[in-house]
Amino acid sequence: MEQTKETNAVESCHSDGPTVRKSHHSNEMKTNLVSRLNRIEGQIRGIKGLIEKDTYCDDVLNQIAAVQSALGSVGKLLLEGHMRSCIVERIQAGENEVIDELLVTVNKLMK
Repeated sequence: MEQTKETNAVESCHSDGPTVRKSHHSNEMKTNLVSRLNRIEGQIRGIKGLIEKDTYCDDVLNQIAAVQSALGSVGKLLLEGHMRSCIVERIQAGENEVIDELLVTVNKLMK
């Protein structure tokens, strides 16, 4: 994967105890992600409106495909940042079980 400016904005991941895990995204990364999600939220409201107006099914399906693509892009950004920070840190700390965790996550994203 080509390293992007967005993934550089993930500084590190950390834990607040044995069960609470957090990632630390820069303000720039958070702003980018929230902006994308706000756009997606608007698209979903638009789809709801199309259905309420009995819009032709193919037009609605095209909008659904656009939302799915946009969500996929958000997922890819988060995954790349996660791999470049949290995964690397945990492997370097000897926590190789993180590889199994990553594989489960990637499989979910690929469905």
